Amino acid sequence: MMPWFKRVEKGIHTPTEQKKETPDGLWYKCPSCKAVTSMAEHRKNLSTCVKCNHHDRVGSKEYFAILFDNNEFTELDANLTSGDPLDFVDSKPYPNRIVATQKATGLKDAVRTAYGKMNGQEITIACMDFNFIGGSMGSVVGEKIARAIDHARQTRTPFMMISKSGGARMMEAGFSLMQMAKTSAKLAQLSEEGLPYISMLTDPTTGGVTASYAMLGDFNIAEPGALIGFAGPRVIKETIGKDLPKGFQSAEFVLEHGFLDFIVDRKELKQKLTDLLSMISQPAAEPEKVKTKKATKAS
Repeated sequence: MMPWFKRVEKGIHTPTEQKKETPDGLWYKCPSCKAVTSMAEHRKNLSTCVKCNHHDRVGSKEYFAILFDNNEFTELDANLTSGDPLDFVDSKPYPNRIVATQKATGLKDAVRTAYGKMNGQEITIACMDFNFIGGSMGSVVGEKIARAIDHARQTRTPFMMISKSGGARMMEAGFSLMQMAKTSAKLAQLSEEGLPYISMLTDPTTGGVTASYAMLGDFNIAEPGALIGFAGPRVIKETIGKDLPKGFQSAEFVLEHGFLDFIVDRKELKQKLTDLLSMISQPAAEPEKVKTKKATKAS
């Protein structure tokens, strides 16, 4: 009986010991349309599917490379890390979880903040990383965003927030929830000084982040297909006991219902933002003076 791996009629004679495994990480399979392409091509397309344009989740490293000119920027508060105010323990002590996640991701916490130039325009950007404990908002996240807003105020630069989060960090309980008020208050100061705030919601943006700074932008924008909401669809369905509309909580659904200004493709993001900031930085044209003739009495 001929073994299955010998296909004499096709001219294939590869002994088992000579077979080689395909290395991991060479190919990308789109979770939406199932199209397969090389990882090199996928990254070249900014981690969007070349066939259906599905936007994969990426982190601060990728967004900074996309937005900052020549990937040159100055990072703010790079070494700020979380404490353990509640001595919290679940399956492991909270400090151990922080250290393990830092080693696994190379990140200090779930947000990075930086400033630099975007097509020559100075800008301050805060970007969340979902890989760090689900992008959860703890005291460090709130503090770094607050400091980034202060930096934008001091340097008179626009501020951009790129959100990607599962919500508040339960290991910090009330300390986490306080960040909603703190960041919102800082954004109010930014607004009083007339500096623009662009909030970009990516997949997913949920929980306390959605209930605070993510929805407070002068312009709220999103990537295609991003999940945006407070509670998850399953929780809402179980609470109200009804089926949810098709596409519920997608960026397109949220846009249709008036909570977003526009959806932007990642490949067009830098230019769209540049155009937007250019428009709002131009002084408003003064209205033409209407010349009026004094009414005269008929002689």
